[in-house]
Amino acid sequence: MKRGLVLFGAGDIAEIAHFYFANDSDFEVKAFTVDRDYVREPTFHGLPVVPFDELPSAFGPDDCDLFVAISYAGLNAVRAAKCDAAKQLGYRLPAYVSSRATVWPGFVPGENCFILEDNTVQPFVRIGRNVTLWSGNHIGHHSTIGDHCFVSSHVVVSGGVTIGDYSFIGVNATIRDHVHIGKNNVIGAGALILRDTADFEVYTQAGAELSKVPSNRLRRL
Repeated sequence: MKRGLVLFGAGDIAEIAHFYFANDSDFEVKAFTVDRDYVREPTFHGLPVVPFDELPSAFGPDDCDLFVAISYAGLNAVRAAKCDAAKQLGYRLPAYVSSRATVWPGFVPGENCFILEDNTVQPFVRIGRNVTLWSGNHIGHHSTIGDHCFVSSHVVVSGGVTIGDYSFIGVNATIRDHVHIGKNNVIGAGALILRDTADFEVYTQAGAELSKVPSNRLRRL
């Protein structure tokens, strides 16, 4: 029998988490929960939406685990706070690792991790608590990702990299081997990081420029 699971959230991330847990896990999603002020509808995807302060009496920690399925708001601090609140109520926070991700024997993700398809996690990688790896990333050998991080898609983390807690890594970013990323960093989409960073730093890559020639005047398109 599958163990019950409650998802914290009722937005896009929770909808995606529901799909993955329902189709690729040993859990059965029983309900959604959000803070009382954020209850908009009584149900979501045909399941009850329970105010968080009522959750223990409706779906208690003896019968269900809880997964916090919200975004990187506040540099992941909101998600981290909800994880702490759930643990204080006695809930276990399972990790999800897609059956279509490449991981090796001995890999143990932290609680409330969300590791989607086509991630390659090489040997001797350590991933902390409450880390999201969206689809299609490369996490190089002997790298460490701290707690409460969010790694977007098609990110290359080379070997021996350390990523500090509460950091966000944008789509298509590349981090050179043995680089240390400080805590609370924002590494923007397409950024190339070749040296260590300090805490609370932001790195951005310039976007593509608008051509002065409109598309209907291009000769060889």
